[in-house]
Amino acid sequence: MTATHILLLIGAYFILLLLISYFTGKNDSNADFFKAGKQSPWYLVAFGMVGASLSGVTFISVPGWVEASEFSYMQVVLGYLLGYLVTAYVLLPIYYKQNVTSIYEYLDDRFGFVSYKVGAISFFVSRVLGASFRLFLVAIVLQQFVFDTWNVPFEVTVTLSILLIWIYTFKGGIKTIVWTDTLQTLFMLISVGLSIYFILEQLDWSFADFLASNEFKQYNKVLFIDDFTDSKHLLKSFLGGMFVTICMTGLDQDMMQKNLTCKTLKDSQKNMVSFSIVLVVVTFVFMLLGALLFIYAEKFEIPIPLMDGKPKSDLLFPEIALNSGLGMTVAITFLLGLIAAAYSSADSALTSLTTSFCVDFLGIGKKPEAKRKKIRKATHVGMSLLLILVVIAFKHILDTNVIDGLLKVASYTYGPLLGLFAFGIFTNYKVKDNYVWIVAILSVLISFILGKLPPENLGGYVFGYELLPLNGLITFIGLLLIRKK
Repeated sequence: MTATHILLLIGAYFILLLLISYFTGKNDSNADFFKAGKQSPWYLVAFGMVGASLSGVTFISVPGWVEASEFSYMQVVLGYLLGYLVTAYVLLPIYYKQNVTSIYEYLDDRFGFVSYKVGAISFFVSRVLGASFRLFLVAIVLQQFVFDTWNVPFEVTVTLSILLIWIYTFKGGIKTIVWTDTLQTLFMLISVGLSIYFILEQLDWSFADFLASNEFKQYNKVLFIDDFTDSKHLLKSFLGGMFVTICMTGLDQDMMQKNLTCKTLKDSQKNMVSFSIVLVVVTFVFMLLGALLFIYAEKFEIPIPLMDGKPKSDLLFPEIALNSGLGMTVAITFLLGLIAAAYSSADSALTSLTTSFCVDFLGIGKKPEAKRKKIRKATHVGMSLLLILVVIAFKHILDTNVIDGLLKVASYTYGPLLGLFAFGIFTNYKVKDNYVWIVAILSVLISFILGKLPPENLGGYVFGYELLPLNGLITFIGLLLIRKK
C-alpha cells in the first residue's frame, strides 16, 4: 500500500467525520459543546467509550508489549474492572447530585478555591500528557509509513493531525464526540478481528490451533505471583489497575464528561458497567493479536522496525499490516482502526481540556453570555496548539513503550486527585485550603523519588503501578495533617 493510498484513505475517513460534525454541531451552543444537552443514549456512550479508553495506545502499544511482558497487562485490566464499579456507584452519584459541568467543582464545594484549582491543574497536566502520548503514537506511525516518503517533517505531521481534530470538534464538542467515538470504536474492532483472521490464515492455523500451539505458550502467561518484588506482580498490577481506572476515568473530566451527557444517573451507571465488561474482553483480544504478531514475525523473519536507530515494538503491528503481504484488506482496515483508535481519544481529550480550562480556570459561567462562545472557541484553539508542542517534544524525550510510559505518568499526576477526592468522600473534615497545593506538590515529589530509587536500596523491590495509590495515600495523610480542628 503506497503512501498516496494511505493519505487518500485518511482523507475519506475525515470527510465522514466532518459529515457527522455537520449534523451534530448545527446548534453550536456551549450547552451542547460541554454536555450534549444531557440527551445522549447510554448504550451509545458505552460503545463509544470502549474506543476512547483503548485509544491508539492500546491498538498499537499493547500488542507490542507482549514480547517483553507476556499477558501481564491483563492483571492490570482485571483491576480496571473493579475500578469501573467504584466509579459507577461511588463517584457518579456525587457528580449527578451536584449537576456539575466540570467534576472538579466538587472540590470547590467540599474544601475551597485552592483545592478546586489543585484538582483542576492535576487533571489538566495529566490529560495534556495522556492525550499527547496517544497522539504521538499515531503520529510516529503516519510519519514512518506515509510522510517520510515525501520528506515531510514530523512537526508538520503532528500539526496536520491535530488540525483535523480541531476542525470536526470546534462546533459540536462533546455532542459530536459521542457519535464519532461510536463510529471509531466500530472501525477499531473490525480492524483487530480481520487482522487476527488473516494472520491465522497465513499461518495455516485455526483459532483453536493458535491457542494450543507451543509458540503461543511463550507469550500467554497472565499471572505473575512468584516474586513480590517484581513490578509485574499480580497484587501490584491489580491494585494499580483499579486505582488507574478510578483516577483516569472516575476523576478524569474527559471520561466523565461523556457519562454526564446521559439523561439520568441510572443510565450513566448502566453505561459504565456494560462498557467495563466489554473493555476487558476486547483488551484480551488485543493481547492475543500481540502474540500472533510476534509469532508471525518470527516465522517470516520480519524484524522489529527501527525508530531513530532503535527497535520500536510499537511499530510491529503497522509493519506487518502494511508491508508483509497480508493483503489490501488488512492494510485498509488496520489504517482505519489506527486512525479511529487514535482520534477517538484525542478528540475527546481536546474537548475536555477546552471544557476544563473554560470552566475551572476562566470561570466561563460568570462571564457575560455574549462572550462565552467566543471564549470557548479561543480556548479550543489554544488547547490545540498546546498539544502540538507537547507531542513534538515527546519525539525527543520518549524512550519507552508508550502504554508503559502513559501508566507511569498517571502514577504521578493523578495521585493528588485520588487523595483529594478520597478525603472528601470518606471523611467529614475540612482542611486549611491555602496549604493544599503544598501537600499535592510534596506528594508528587515523594512518589517520584520512591519510583526512582534503585531496587538494591529497597531489597530488590521494584515499584510498579502501585505508585498511584501510594501517591494518593501520601496526599490523604497530608490532608489529615492540615485538617481544621
